[in-house]
Amino acid sequence: MKKNEIKYKVWLERDGEIIIGLGRDKLLRKIQETGSIKKAAESIGISYKKALEYIKAMEKRTGKKLVETKRGGKERGGSTLTKDALDLLEKFEKIKAEFDNLVKRLESNG
Repeated sequence: MKKNEIKYKVWLERDGEIIIGLGRDKLLRKIQETGSIKKAAESIGISYKKALEYIKAMEKRTGKKLVETKRGGKERGGSTLTKDALDLLEKFEKIKAEFDNLVKRLESNG
């Protein structure tokens, strides 16, 4: 007989509005990795416009600048995460890890 699996989704909200979830977490991490909002959006399968909407929404809901952008084309342009964005990612990662650990404990006891 197959064992039941516990499934869940985790996200942070403020006033009923999503600040960060798995998709936005992935977007920010890809921006950090690639140094580009455009490349990050392409790599996770969303449009550049949608990526900008997510960033703007996260910044509005946190009240903090999360992504610094520099214009200048391929050589001098790019995007980096602010300390506030890195703190948000760390907080989200810790919350997600706690849920992962809880699920492992519940499944092993079940």
